Amino acid sequence: MILETKRLYLREITQSAYEDLSKILQDEETMYAYEGAFSDQEVQEWLDRQIERYKKWGFGLWAVIQKETDEFIGQCGLTMQPWKDQEVLEIGYLFRRTHWHKGYAAEAAKACKKYAFETLKAPGVCSIIRSTNIPSQKVALRNGMHPADHWIKHYKGISMPHDRYIATRK
Repeated sequence: MILETKRLYLREITQSAYEDLSKILQDEETMYAYEGAFSDQEVQEWLDRQIERYKKWGFGLWAVIQKETDEFIGQCGLTMQPWKDQEVLEIGYLFRRTHWHKGYAAEAAKACKKYAFETLKAPGVCSIIRSTNIPSQKVALRNGMHPADHWIKHYKGISMPHDRYIATRK
């Protein structure tokens, strides 16, 4: 276990979580900010990328497990992401649609921000969110972040406006 909150614990994701991860990444509605559901190969590449991040950085997107049921309900964690001409430390989150609007994303994201500041001693952290993704923007605001800047990311041949929400260590 990496982190624990009142209702959740976060741990490294392993190959055995492929099916649970597929329930998130292969759901059209959940993946609207990514222009649709992932193929089986894209799910595996996503999983492989998280495992590589653990090896390279010691962190990545972690499995979010609901304590009460021991169910895999999403992913939340820290990743290094490109932003304009730099790499930035980002808090990312993706949850199964059945667990939306229950405060889990904000709860997990707050724990990740605390981890970034207290464990990694990061001077700042951000969340990079597609401009049309209002629910994720609300999570960032609940996590004490504020909008900082804007950039057009290109993904799957589409220009996607994104906003970067930031928080700095006090």
